[in-house]
Amino acid sequence: MFVIIGIVVVFGAVVGGYLMEHGNLKVLVQPAELVVLGGAAIGTLLIANPLHILKAVAGGVTGVFGGSKYDKTKYLETMKMMFELLSRARKEGLMALESDSDSPEQSTIFSRYPKFLADRYALAFVCDSIRMASSGGIEPFDADQMIENDMEVHHQEALTPIVSLSSVADSLPGLGIVAAVLGVVITMGSLGGPPEEIGKKVAAALVGTFLGILLCYGLVGPLAANMSKAVDDEHAYYQVLRVMIVAFMKGTAPTLAVEIGRRAIPGRVRPAFQEAEMYIKEKGGAPVAAAA
Repeated sequence: MFVIIGIVVVFGAVVGGYLMEHGNLKVLVQPAELVVLGGAAIGTLLIANPLHILKAVAGGVTGVFGGSKYDKTKYLETMKMMFELLSRARKEGLMALESDSDSPEQSTIFSRYPKFLADRYALAFVCDSIRMASSGGIEPFDADQMIENDMEVHHQEALTPIVSLSSVADSLPGLGIVAAVLGVVITMGSLGGPPEEIGKKVAAALVGTFLGILLCYGLVGPLAANMSKAVDDEHAYYQVLRVMIVAFMKGTAPTLAVEIGRRAIPGRVRPAFQEAEMYIKEKGGAPVAAAA
């Protein structure tokens, strides 16, 4: 929602200021300049990236308009789910979670959390970590290193479409100059004609530079920055999962492992201890204090 508002504010302010100075909007409508600028920008994106990154760029831009899914409710549901998993492992042993990790769709625990079940990477992240812990023969420190490496690989992969989109943003001012130079070339070929016609061609040439700079700093660049923040939110979420799993592998009780995870949640969406305890209790879980 705020992304749409921001785009409206940017273009509204530019157009509004232009009209306040009695500018003619028709002058800014230059389809040829848009074809040169937009086509060249899309072409550079296609040249620099394989298909899977192009899909990730499209998905990332679309996701920006939906807002972050890592809100307080998401973390509360995750804490409750992890509390149930770890409590079961505490009572029945880690081997009892093999069926959950091998067939999460049939798991009685995961099936109660359809949103988490639909997040394929987060589901695989938890299941792989549980499977590794239940297999035995690995120290918590080594398991933590493996989980951290998994997070790092995914984080770098998630940053790739952002780098690609940022490259397009950086190229837009230069491509705008290309469009402007082409306009100047056309203008030079019209020298000796009516002054009004020459003036229109110069204005059209300058619109290319204007659009390149505006799209770079007013649209594409901010979209890439927003995508970067979304990736950071995702990384923070996996960090919470990591500390809960590793804490339990070190012998920490489920209650304390979940509390350690809660303290790793970013402050703006971190639930209070009482809030987390009440959520787990009211949603059918055992009271956090009693489970200790």
